[in-house]
This record gives sequence, structure tokens and C-alpha cells, in this order.
Amino acid sequence: MMIDDDADDRQLFCDALQEVAPGTDALVFESGVEAISKLQDKSVSIPDFIFLDINMPLMNGKECLSALKKIAHLKLTQIIMLSTSAMREDFNESMELGAQFFMTKPSSFTDLCESIRNVLENKFKHMLRN
Repeated sequence: MMIDDDADDRQLFCDALQEVAPGTDALVFESGVEAISKLQDKSVSIPDFIFLDINMPLMNGKECLSALKKIAHLKLTQIIMLSTSAMREDFNESMELGAQFFMTKPSSFTDLCESIRNVLENKFKHMLRN
């Protein structure tokens, strides 16, 4: 799942995900409010990963992260915070709120693919240890 108010970023993410993991379904939402509503009423499948933009109107990514962490059936879902900045306080606060990863939005498609691949491989390695 990806939650980002920027349509171009959502499309780029979907393209990169298909490059890295062909056939993977991606749910995309343009706001945290919309995603939380769908996840709370269980009208969408529980995602393995949620890529969450920090800078959004209505509900920013940190507020959305706090709300997502309160949804019991998402406790195994890994949340990856996305930001155009690499500010240390954004990273620290995101980790304190329960994010598993923090990713500065890559400037190229190739770098985005590599970042997504790294996240997916970390999940796979984590599953192998259990």
C-alpha cells in the first residue's frame, strides 16, 4: 500500500514496484484519512507494507502513522515513512511512533527500485528467521 497525496509519486511507486516484484498488487491512496477508513472497515486487504508520505495535507504522515498503529489487525504490517527531506528529527519521530523504516524519496527511478527491493528483501529475511 502507498499513501501519498502526489499522483506522480504514486504512479512512479507503482511502476517501480512492478519492476521489482512483477504481479504484486499495490493499493494506493491519496490521503491518510481515506486509507485509514478503508483499513478500519476492512474493505481492503491487510497490506504487508505501507509506504507512507510524511508531507500531506489534512492528515500528515506522522498523524497517519499514529492512527495506523492503533488498528489491531495491522500489527504485522511494516510501515515505511517516505520524505523528500533527510531531517534527523523526522527519522527519530517516525521511529518513535512505530515505523519500521524511513526512506528519503529517491531522485531516480533506478534508486526507487533499489529502495523498494531493499525493503522487500528485509521483510523476506525477517520472515525466514521466524
